Amino acid sequence: MNDIVTLWGIHAGRTGDAESLFLEKRVIALGWESIGDLKAVGPSREAFKAYYLAKYPDVKPASVPASAGQLFRFVHEIKIGDLVAFPAKRSRTVHLGRITGEYKHVPTDSYPQQRTVEWLREVPRTNFSQGALYEIGSALSLFTVKTYADEFLSALESKSASKPIPAIEDQTVAEVSHDVEETTSDFILKVLAQETKGHPFADFVGNLLQTMGYRTRVSPPGIDGGIDIVAHKDELGFEPPIIKVQVKSSVGSIGDPVISQLYGKVAPTEFGLFVTLGTFTSQAIQFSRAKSNLRLIDGDALVQLILEHYEQLDSKYKGLIPLRRVYIPETAAGSDSE
Repeated sequence: MNDIVTLWGIHAGRTGDAESLFLEKRVIALGWESIGDLKAVGPSREAFKAYYLAKYPDVKPASVPASAGQLFRFVHEIKIGDLVAFPAKRSRTVHLGRITGEYKHVPTDSYPQQRTVEWLREVPRTNFSQGALYEIGSALSLFTVKTYADEFLSALESKSASKPIPAIEDQTVAEVSHDVEETTSDFILKVLAQETKGHPFADFVGNLLQTMGYRTRVSPPGIDGGIDIVAHKDELGFEPPIIKVQVKSSVGSIGDPVISQLYGKVAPTEFGLFVTLGTFTSQAIQFSRAKSNLRLIDGDALVQLILEHYEQLDSKYKGLIPLRRVYIPETAAGSDSE
């Protein structure tokens, strides 16, 4: 296997419902029962997109390229001799095999788009690095394995039983943890940028400050004099600290002049807070560091605050940003500080 080969990854349905089909009939398969036989579709991605949309006219347009693309790759890009990795949910193993047949349509099966395969080896998931497992855990049903392909090829070539990678030595755990955190951060910022653009972002930040123990007064839409929120601890808003907050729902970079304008509206006994989904220029950061009563919160810092106080957010915002608590290895979480 010294020649360059393509290694494909494939899932047997979200719940592993096609695993028996894969193993007993020695095939890999995709669903999409209603789409019919794909041999008659023109051999181009555009033709597959048009055909897919004709079969599923109510589907969201944004999902068409990915779905049609997977079908196109299954029919036209997979070649006999290519290798395939199939993670089985029930046995918690990874089946490795070689493609032996061209595309065929089997209408009697619930996964009718099929190719025959010779299964060569079954390897426990624990034998692979966390990075390799993360890659074959792709959200797509069909995908190419690139980053950790060598790991799967080595497992396939090994004549003896492969040994598990010691968890404490698995350097990819930290990488996977970082990817999960970055994906979550990107999701939160994207939702806020799209769904709370403009004044609604001030309402959101006001609610976030409330989860942190502050009472807030959000300025109504329109001219606000540069102050979007006033936050305070007491019921009437007389007792210090009084925090004047300006927010920006844009994802661009905020410069020194904008920060200076906010600070010009902050009395010596008050505090200024600027919250943005984007970033701050180095000059803006330097300006804030010289002011003990001024704080800047960029998109990354905002995400951390949201995660810390997520459970206390108003239900409408939890519905807007649906998150589920997960646990990651402590070694991965602490890797950046070492």
